[in-house]
Amino acid sequence: MYRIPILQMGQTLLVTIQVDMQDQMALALQDDLATKISNSGAKGVLIDISALEIVDSFVGRMLASISGISRILDATTVVVGMQPAVAITLVELGLSLEGVRTALNVERGMELLAHARKEIALVR
Repeated sequence: MYRIPILQMGQTLLVTIQVDMQDQMALALQDDLATKISNSGAKGVLIDISALEIVDSFVGRMLASISGISRILDATTVVVGMQPAVAITLVELGLSLEGVRTALNVERGMELLAHARKEIALVR
């Protein structure tokens, strides 16, 4: 089975989804990210979905689940590059992706992660 690569850049894990995700691939990504966050101590996860034209309800729930798992493991997740049609479909399906931070592109996503790290550092 194809696994989605997870790259590490400093304290951030980068995931670029280039293929339509099947259910098994989404579950594997969830497990792989949880393990990588735990092992690396990453504080941020950036998931680029700009290549996806379709996101079904299962994949939408998996993105929300990944964000929740990351938060429990002390990392912030930002999903970037969502196509307008994908956003419309998720809303029509009733999936607001509660707790999932989003940004229009990678640059804004990285800024959002940096800002989140600064906020967390001030709290501690």
